[in-house]
Amino acid sequence: MLLEPREKISLFLMAAAPIGAVLAAFLFSSFLIMWTGESVFYAYAMLFKGAFGSIFAITETLTKATPLILTGLAAAVAFRAKFWNIGGEGQLYCGALAATWVGTGMISLPSALMIPLLMIVGALAGGLALIIPVFLKARLKVDEVVTTLLLNFIILLFVNYFLEGPLKDPMSSGWPQAAPIIDAGVLPVIIAKSRLHLGFIVAVIAAISVWALMRFSVWGFEIRAVGQNQNAACFAGISINMTVLRVALISGGLAGLAGITEVAGTKGYLTLDISTGFGYTGIAVAMLANLNPLGVILSAIFLASVYVGADSMSRVIEIPNYIADVIVAVSVLAVLISLMLVQYKLKFSTKRKTKDD
Repeated sequence: MLLEPREKISLFLMAAAPIGAVLAAFLFSSFLIMWTGESVFYAYAMLFKGAFGSIFAITETLTKATPLILTGLAAAVAFRAKFWNIGGEGQLYCGALAATWVGTGMISLPSALMIPLLMIVGALAGGLALIIPVFLKARLKVDEVVTTLLLNFIILLFVNYFLEGPLKDPMSSGWPQAAPIIDAGVLPVIIAKSRLHLGFIVAVIAAISVWALMRFSVWGFEIRAVGQNQNAACFAGISINMTVLRVALISGGLAGLAGITEVAGTKGYLTLDISTGFGYTGIAVAMLANLNPLGVILSAIFLASVYVGADSMSRVIEIPNYIADVIVAVSVLAVLISLMLVQYKLKFSTKRKTKDD
């Protein structure tokens, strides 16, 4: 059995790959649910109801999807240029820390100016967090997977220092948390009696903007060219280091925006647990969307619905909500396999071995 490249990849195969992967993940998870002795159909019905069964459930799913869209975009942009940014978690905290520094009283402006200022500051902080990995990659050929991953832990320790020291809220009764964002900097709720805030609209606009950038701009062409073949891109006069730097700033900025949505939208103040692994889950979001910025929106909503629905399902029936992690992990693995089968087709060799062979 051999893998043979397909001469032509149909649009149907490209669309069917992620759908088939998700179905395969749910099928595999069904055996785990059966192992607990519960009904598979009832469990999935409760999962769906918990994620989309009411206005409250829908808004919770979209609220959970907001940072996932942004961290998914951060991974998708970077991976498109073969810059393996695994530091979305740290860049998210950089954005949240910068927003906390500026948004807790340092500057007082009307909401129409304060909110954009916090987003700009957070995006800049997230982008600047990747300067060191880019420099090490360009000058010393250090693998960015290692540097961006390890930088996550350094940034978290840095944030912890500020929460225990300069930015600690004196009214927090000893808990390591920062002072709340001033009212002018809080992202407004877009649906009454819910937690869904302006950050979701910002995330969707960011996805559309990244899609347009990648598809219609010179920068987007250069990013795609560098990702597909660096030697050919260099021969065509494209600066590899400059393109990687742009990609890093865009990617880190998007992850920094995710931190803004959490600290100025969902929670209102910075703590060490403001992210439940959004930076890492964003990688799964990007892979599930096949690095397509518009697909990231659907992918993020899907993964958010799995997490929110599984949490609700575990409260109704005796199934641990860790089933969500299994569904996400199997979905990503199945997507990788399905994308390989999209690019290649299986060819069974009929040639028989002879004694001379």
